Formats: sequence, C-alpha cells, structure tokens
Amino acid sequence: MSDQTKAAPSSNPTVVDDPYKRLEIILNPNGSLTRNPNRFPNTSAIPDPDPTVPVLSKDITINQTTHTWARVFLPRQKPLGRNKFPLIVYYHAGGFIHCSAASTIFHVFCSNMAVELQAIVVSVDYRRAPEHRLPAAYDDAIEALLWIKTTQEEWLTQYANFTTCFVMGSSSGGNIAYHAGIRVAEEADSLRPWKIRGLILHQPFFGGSVKVESELRLVNDPVLPPGVGDLMWELALPIGADRDHEYCNPTTTKGTSLMEKLAAVGWKVLVTGCDGDPLIDRQVELVKSMEEKGVKVVSHFRMGDHHGVDIMQPDKANALFLVLEDFIASATSVTL
Repeated sequence: MSDQTKAAPSSNPTVVDDPYKRLEIILNPNGSLTRNPNRFPNTSAIPDPDPTVPVLSKDITINQTTHTWARVFLPRQKPLGRNKFPLIVYYHAGGFIHCSAASTIFHVFCSNMAVELQAIVVSVDYRRAPEHRLPAAYDDAIEALLWIKTTQEEWLTQYANFTTCFVMGSSSGGNIAYHAGIRVAEEADSLRPWKIRGLILHQPFFGGSVKVESELRLVNDPVLPPGVGDLMWELALPIGADRDHEYCNPTTTKGTSLMEKLAAVGWKVLVTGCDGDPLIDRQVELVKSMEEKGVKVVSHFRMGDHHGVDIMQPDKANALFLVLEDFIASATSVTL
C-alpha cells in the first residue's frame, strides 16, 4: 500500500482484454449503453412473506420524473431493548453503469445486513451513466436523503430511529455516499431532528490521472482491472472532465477542500478495503487526506481478498457486519 507514484507503468503489463466485452456492454451511437440483461439478475421485493422469512422488503417511488426509487428492508423481529431500528441509507455498486437496488447480489447483501445489524436499510436506486452522467447519481442520492426526512412511509415512520442514521455505499456506491455526504453536510442543521451519525465507505471507487502502485501491481486483476475502471470513469464523468476531477480524485487540492465540510459537521467516517483490490492505495490516501483535514475517520484494511468480496461471499459479509456493528456503536455514542 504505497502513496501515489508518478512512475511509468510496467514496461510489460498485460493489456486488459476489451473492457466493453468484460463489462458485457455496447456503446450505442446516441451515447447510451446496451447491457446484458442476464449479467446481474434481479430479485423482487418481499413485502409480506411467510413468517419464517426474517426480513420484509418493499419498493417505494422517490421521484416519478427521474424514475428513482428505493427498496426498504425491515427486520421482522424488533431490536432487543429498543423500540426502533437504526437507519442505514445504502447505495449499491456497479461502476456507475451497472446494477440496481433490485439486483440479487445487493438484495441479499442488504437483507443480511438488516438482520445482522438489526437495522432498517433503505437501498437507493439512482440513475446510471452514461445515460445520466455524474453528478446525476449524487443528485439522486441527496434527493433520497431529503425524501426520507419527509416521507410518511409507515415502515420508516413507525420503526426507524431518525436520530441514528448512517449513509453507506459499496464501490461506486461508496463514491456516491462520500459526495452525497459532503453536499448534505452543509445542510445538516436543516435535517434535524433527523440526524446522520456517520458515513460508511465500503471499498469506495476513486481514481486519478496517474496510476498508483496498487493499480500497477494488480493490472491483471480478474475482478476490477484498472482498464475496466478506466472505462467506467470515461462513461461516468462529465464530458471533458479528466481523471483528476474531484468526483474521481478526492485527494486533489479542490477535492481535499471539500473534506473540510465533513470535519466541520463532526460525522465519523469508516473506510474499508483490502490489499487484493487495485483501489486500495487510493483508499489509504483518502484516509490520510481526511485525517489531515480533521475528519473523524477510521479505517479497516485487511490483507488479501479482492474488490467486491464482501458482496460475493457471505462469510466475508458477516465479518464486515461485525466491523460495521462496532463502528455504528461508537458513532452512536458521540453527541452531535
């Protein structure tokens, strides 16, 4: 895990096969994508299942014009010793271009997270790139947060503790959680009595114009080779933006100035990652930059594994949930 380097890439890296084929997408002349509909199968919500099912879920429209919505996960069993559940607002992964809140991998992950953490999870479905380039996903993320404050949805009004809320995302969703958190931090007082306690950036997806050591070392990574990440950023960033745009690289001068908003509002931030992920050095540098700006940040970096492992493997997810449980407990004990 090293700092960013300006060294040239290896003289003999293996060239990633066509990233379009790897991602199973076709870029159309009008700038839209044709996606393989079978790559990420979906699971329907379960609003009223057999009593043996531990988590209820249902879909709720947020904005009919932009077609954004959320899937709410409610544990069937009430939390021990409490009347209401903590609330986790979650943004799914997919490189900004793939997946939805209905994707089976995220439906299962959020269901398990709701059970293990005894929390209500609101999984937000946001607009995807390149049809809707950034900051569209950030706008949708913030709109979802404001919708939660005013909604009359009974699962939230009856069972959610609005003074114990966390904003979380995985990979590109971690990027969205970060930027949405920065933007909404300026309006934190207007959210009261709803209270955000912290941000959870789970293997967040960031980049830069110069490759870092972990990207060079893992150039042939089977899960997220840097060439695939490059294409995702090309499709997601505003037209004409380079890889050091603050949406992509939070450690630039402009990017680090935005971190001051998190320091000012006093939220705790958790960043997780593993050294088998090409993004690990970016995540380590993010933590260092936040520390320098006075953000209350903690990290959980581990050896081995790969990008997205906690989504793909239940045992890894369970280990992650233990980390989240400790973080939520520590952040909840702080008076804001």
